[in-house]
Amino acid sequence: MESDELTRLKERIDRDRLPSHVAIIMDGNGRWARERGLDRSDGHAEGVTTVRKITEIASELGLGYLTLYTFSTENWNRPKAEVDILMHLIVTAIERETPDLIANNVRLTMIGDHGIMPEATYARLCQCMADTSHCDGLTLCLAISYSARWDIVNACRRLARDIRDGKADPDDVDAESFSRKLTTAAMPDPDLLIRTGGDFRISNFLLWEIAYSELYFTPKYWPDFQKTDFCEAIIDYQSRQRRFGLTGDQILNSEK
Repeated sequence: MESDELTRLKERIDRDRLPSHVAIIMDGNGRWARERGLDRSDGHAEGVTTVRKITEIASELGLGYLTLYTFSTENWNRPKAEVDILMHLIVTAIERETPDLIANNVRLTMIGDHGIMPEATYARLCQCMADTSHCDGLTLCLAISYSARWDIVNACRRLARDIRDGKADPDDVDAESFSRKLTTAAMPDPDLLIRTGGDFRISNFLLWEIAYSELYFTPKYWPDFQKTDFCEAIIDYQSRQRRFGLTGDQILNSEK
């Protein structure tokens, strides 16, 4: 049963002005565990519970896309034991949640450098994506083994090959044609980027795509981030005027 606070917050959200795409940097699992005298793996396990909660509220509100920064390419440099635990948690959690994703009409996708993932892990996640491929509600995108710089460099390589092969003209390359070469090409750019954990940085996440995203930072660790916190971020987003380089008066006039 949902709390009165969550009900009130949901009532304040304008369903006609929802962000079409919310991206989240899920930070603070390790610190959450350390402050409680727990192992870092306990923080990651608790973070998986939060993923479920936020996916549920995003789907319930009617968002189109939710992208979660699940595992960066830099995370491969962490201690092997922690990496192994993370990979196990990710794949087992997704497999466990797949029936609920289907029941809630949520489609699962992934972005990242999957060539360096363990083959068995990747294959199991691909099966989950296949199982949810018919869903047409919320798209849940997991950024696994992901780096924005990696993605941008690869997009440059793809464009360069097209030019070399005569499939593209250098003078015709623009922001739109470049975006089509990114792994996020099938999604709109995020309207809102949320980062938990109290840090104020982007950490190599969707650098191209968040050029005009609204940024929302919270000191709460990811395991403590609740549905109410997500709703508050949406309400804050809806209180902002997005100008995209125009003046405030221009935006107001265009809305009349």
